[in-house]
Amino acid sequence: MMGALSGQLEAFRLAGMTIAGHRYWLLPILPLGWLPISAWIGSSAGFEPASAQGALIGLPLTFLAIFLGLRVIAGEIDGRSLEIAYTVPGGCERVWWTKLGAGLLLLVAAEIPLAVATWIFFTPFPFDALYGALQAALFYMVLAMGMATLFRSETAGAMPTAAILGFNGIVTQFGDNQVRVSPFWNPHSPDLIAGGVSDPSEILAWTVQNRIGFALLIAAILALAFMRAGRRERMLDQ
Repeated sequence: MMGALSGQLEAFRLAGMTIAGHRYWLLPILPLGWLPISAWIGSSAGFEPASAQGALIGLPLTFLAIFLGLRVIAGEIDGRSLEIAYTVPGGCERVWWTKLGAGLLLLVAAEIPLAVATWIFFTPFPFDALYGALQAALFYMVLAMGMATLFRSETAGAMPTAAILGFNGIVTQFGDNQVRVSPFWNPHSPDLIAGGVSDPSEILAWTVQNRIGFALLIAAILALAFMRAGRRERMLDQ
């Protein structure tokens, strides 16, 4: 049991090195650089508990997630090592799942110091905000992976992913307008009450719809990305 666990952790470590380089352990620290920028931008307005999920934790985590997602499959394409993945015992999906697992561990490792720093220096927040921030990051990591796989390039995959993130920001007015179909949906936002939504049961129902809906959407994007990556001749065609 311990041997299998140790072997899986070692696989995650190697996968983390593949997608983020030998100094992958520095990645969880990098999003902390967003907090001083946020303090400078919002110094006059201050921060409230609802700000933690999106502006302080979710956004820098999403940027990191996009980088990791672009590297999962397209990193092998750009590095000319994709053909090796198709020879791995158990199938290439095993490689992708290990890389996704490593990416998820890096996101969780990045969220912990972000959450602690936000709580100490900015504002306390509801603990379910951590899941909300991670949901947005996971969605964009999988979306970036899918786009990069579709266009067979990290750069080409980054452009539509950034466009979708920007469109999401415009539609939601960068958090001021809560939309149930947004991965950044925040049930604690005061804008919901300002918009006339004050019934806790209604907010809970919308939150459940959002969380389940994005879990299904993430699974669907993963399935499509793996289906695309499994077309060996098409992926290796230059």
